[in-house]
Amino acid sequence: MPLNDDVKQRIQQGYRDLLSGKSVKARYGQRLMIAEIARYLGGITEGDGERTSPASACVVEAGTGTGKTLAYLLAAIPMAQALGKKLVISTATVALQDQIVQKDLPDLRKHTQIDFDWTLAKGRGRYLCLSRLEGRLHDEGVQDSDTMPLFLLDKEQEDEPGTREFFEEMLGQYASRNWDGDRDHWPQQIPDDIWRQVTTDHRQCTNRHCSYFDTCAFFEARKGVDEVDVIVANHDLVLADLALGGGAILPKPEEAIFIFDEAHHLPDKALNHFAASVSLNGTRSWLKQLSQVIVKMKPHLAPVSHASKTLDRISEASRDYDTLLGQVFELADKTIDWTFEDERNTAQWRYPDGELPEDMARAAVEAGTASATLTRQLGVLADEMQKAFDDKREHDVDRQTGEAWFPVVGSLHSRAEDQHRLWMAWQAAREDRGPPPARWAVRQRFDHSEDITFFSSPVLADSLLYGRLWSRAYGVILTSATLTALGKFDRLRSRAGLPEASNYLVVPSAFRYGDMASVEVPAMSALPTDADAFTGALVERLPQLWEDGLATLVLFTSRRQMNAVRDKLSPEWPELITTQDDMAKGEVLRHHRERIDAGQRSVLFGVASFAEGIDLPGDYLQHVVITRLPFAVPDDPIDASLAEWVTARGGNPFMEITVPDASIRLVQAAGRLLRTEQDTGRITILDRRIVTRRYGQLLLDALPPFRRVISP
Repeated sequence: MPLNDDVKQRIQQGYRDLLSGKSVKARYGQRLMIAEIARYLGGITEGDGERTSPASACVVEAGTGTGKTLAYLLAAIPMAQALGKKLVISTATVALQDQIVQKDLPDLRKHTQIDFDWTLAKGRGRYLCLSRLEGRLHDEGVQDSDTMPLFLLDKEQEDEPGTREFFEEMLGQYASRNWDGDRDHWPQQIPDDIWRQVTTDHRQCTNRHCSYFDTCAFFEARKGVDEVDVIVANHDLVLADLALGGGAILPKPEEAIFIFDEAHHLPDKALNHFAASVSLNGTRSWLKQLSQVIVKMKPHLAPVSHASKTLDRISEASRDYDTLLGQVFELADKTIDWTFEDERNTAQWRYPDGELPEDMARAAVEAGTASATLTRQLGVLADEMQKAFDDKREHDVDRQTGEAWFPVVGSLHSRAEDQHRLWMAWQAAREDRGPPPARWAVRQRFDHSEDITFFSSPVLADSLLYGRLWSRAYGVILTSATLTALGKFDRLRSRAGLPEASNYLVVPSAFRYGDMASVEVPAMSALPTDADAFTGALVERLPQLWEDGLATLVLFTSRRQMNAVRDKLSPEWPELITTQDDMAKGEVLRHHRERIDAGQRSVLFGVASFAEGIDLPGDYLQHVVITRLPFAVPDDPIDASLAEWVTARGGNPFMEITVPDASIRLVQAAGRLLRTEQDTGRITILDRRIVTRRYGQLLLDALPPFRRVISP
């Protein structure tokens, strides 16, 4: 639909109203971003409401201070409404999700005449399941009961005092409408092991057949998704919905415009989502639990019923699968050259080029056949349980039995499907295009046992995202402060498989980097390549760096080195240093702010998760120290597989993969310093390779144009 004058006027007037209402000045980069997104959406052609133009995306890199969230909301909401499409905004972090829902969307509606509504979309696992809660209360204190087996599959745990009272309080608060069943809205944090007992997933949920469907927290929240203009979600939920075919939780891709904020995370999120794994001994333990379920379930089924006969087939398939898993373990034990390093109890083995030896490939086929049989029979049993919900016809399974056992069977079926995905991935033939999948094994030693886990993962998310998202969505906008690597979009384009017709824009920042901050590379007595000497050099240098400021963030690439440096410095600097592992992330930041507010010096030590996503404006952060260049861990099997493929094609994986990846991480780390246009400070890089190696100049030039201070 061409960008008509009416929609253009709504966007322009909305921007003027927003600036006036918030008493802020227009930003050049923000205006550019609004115009680019509006142009992109207006350029999509359609017929009968469906996109007819080639698949494309609008990719906008917009640094901190651009005001990118309000920019894409201002452009996309009026356009989506005019096109009759839902707007789905997806983030990678809860912090940004909360900011959009609690601040940016309310600000836009408050200060403009744009009329819209929104909701926050979450998966079933964030909501209370009343059926499971009822079962939990029924089973409390009668764990041997055969009548309500919903928790047979829970991990064994010691009874906690007050557990029953807690569940009764949960039921009371939901019944009185003081709580909406959303885990995140409960006044206290609910531990994972407790929450798992009262929530469900799509495999265990009976939907409209459930006795509690009319009062279900998830489906009540789901109504909001159908009725609003804007849906705020996260990357994991979007990918999960796409894996289910699209439209299960969120709108169908063809009926939606997607905005991926923090879009640099999307390719890796997609890889994680479509990876698969099987722990051999862990699965054998699970099969023993399955046998216990069969024993408990058998008396509830008529001996000659289809469901009862299916139980027998499941039992036989389970025994066959268990035998094969034992054989696969022995094969992996004997044929893999396991190396346990540095007294660690974990060893890893990657299959070069994803190629399995003939005997392991044959074993994978046999295990895949056995898991397929088990999965199929569990699916049949789930169907038999579900038929019991149909009151209009007689069935071998009565409704009470169906309601009691369907969630258990659904959970078993889901687990079996997950395992089958691994064996199918290990059997899949290599495609002519693109790199082969990464296939590897990890061996872990515990106090009284050990296990071997097999993994498989795509190496690039290009075909995954293209087939499920780019080729189907009406429109897609990707934005982040870090989408380019070494000044180019090539890395994102290849890893995400972005369509050829996509648009790309780098929005200039509102920051005066040269006036606001400096990047400094001081002299160091050692390079990171000599770990012990470099640790000693850090212990010597760091106290000198935090002397002239109150708030310092020191970023490491290794927890081991972070803790070693902390241990050596803490005696001389008691209470000054807080590491990100000392307490929950929010508590670490709160403690840091309290010290700064009290006029006390505070030094934070962190690793990768503190190099992105923390927001400490003004006096809360004046100095960022980057101890070493953030190159990827060399033994990461996915990166190693990608590097192997690049090498086979005659490329240079270090320059094509390692350096661009490090560039993005370095820019993100440097981005912790300046959060507002009033901030000032300095960034110190203690890894001299940034000035002594040829690639160092590329990394330095990819940083914002800070004032440079480089010691000889």
